[in-house]
Amino acid sequence: MRLLVIGAGFAGMYAALSAARLRDIQGVSPDDLQIALIAPEPTLVVRPRLYEPKPEALTAPLLDVLEAIDVDYIQGSAETVNTEARTVQITTAKGAKKTLSYDRLVVATGSRLFRPNIPGLAEHGFSVDSLDDAIALDKHLHGLADRPAVNGRDTVVVAGGGFTGIEAATELPARLRKILGKDAKTRVIIVERNSAIAPDMGDGPRPVIAEALRKLGVETRLGAGVAALDRSGVTLSTGEHIETETVVWAAGIRAAPLTTQIPAERDNFGRLLVDRDLRVPAVAGVFATGDAARAACDDAGNYALMSCQHATRMGAFAGNNAAAELLGVPTRPYHQKAYVTCLDLGEAGALFTRGWERKVEMVGDIAKKTKQEINTVWIYPPKAERAAALASADPERVTSL
Repeated sequence: MRLLVIGAGFAGMYAALSAARLRDIQGVSPDDLQIALIAPEPTLVVRPRLYEPKPEALTAPLLDVLEAIDVDYIQGSAETVNTEARTVQITTAKGAKKTLSYDRLVVATGSRLFRPNIPGLAEHGFSVDSLDDAIALDKHLHGLADRPAVNGRDTVVVAGGGFTGIEAATELPARLRKILGKDAKTRVIIVERNSAIAPDMGDGPRPVIAEALRKLGVETRLGAGVAALDRSGVTLSTGEHIETETVVWAAGIRAAPLTTQIPAERDNFGRLLVDRDLRVPAVAGVFATGDAARAACDDAGNYALMSCQHATRMGAFAGNNAAAELLGVPTRPYHQKAYVTCLDLGEAGALFTRGWERKVEMVGDIAKKTKQEINTVWIYPPKAERAAALASADPERVTSL
């Protein structure tokens, strides 16, 4: 029997860990149930931190962890899924095509930044969506120091006033001062289509965010969108033109394109609709998890967000349940009633809220310490020690917070 996991993000990593855990508990050998993880590289990109400086350091190796728990790593990019034949075709690092069969499949392909067809965005926009994108932005920012301080060199426009946009924007004043010097007249401007910053955060956290932006000198353009980008800067839907050499696009994500190859229903974000076991109901043998799945967290109408916090626990349930079906043991319905947010606000500290109503619990330096612990400890892979790694993947206990 073979269980394939596509993706080495938070959901994919925990799916592999959890499947291996159940196999170990049931006393089944790796020869009788092969668990394999497919990804271009055997590394976890610590995506929630890509707004920070030195993004090239924000990865964690997975090969030793996978070897410790007898999970095979298959290097390659999944290109085609045939759910009738139960096969996945991959392209290896050398460009060769290879077809793998599966008995159960866990789709943990994550998400991608949504880039609409805005004139100039592809040519002139930056992002912090992927490791390569974040490295390109960091290189560009450092290159600004070699240019004359004209034509908006010291101005950065962040398109999108949601979670990612706020974290990127509040980190930028300190990054720019370090690169351009403390006397540089830097500007950071958030452009948000909605009438309020942080449209999904609610009324409780919003004053804290607004005060942080004021403290840091971050400007906002609310009720406006990006209409076009060119070498001179960005033109807004209001007609305003802002001179800048740096536009960071942070306006929404969608499930990775591979989900379209699964013949099942998807939501507006491209996520596969799944049942409480994270099974894709219309397709035998397929589970979806993390940003690739639209899953109910509870019975109160709350659904998992496209976030590390939900992906880790969803991954553990998906991997467990895929293995459980093969081993003939009961599955465990996914549930995740606890929900918190911890928003980095750069030199203004951080904001910690609890519950779907986002009740503010911590702000400033106290919240910043929690954010730093989350970013540097809690979301990283477990140590490459078999017992500890397997224990970390108990679906009922997995949480990134």
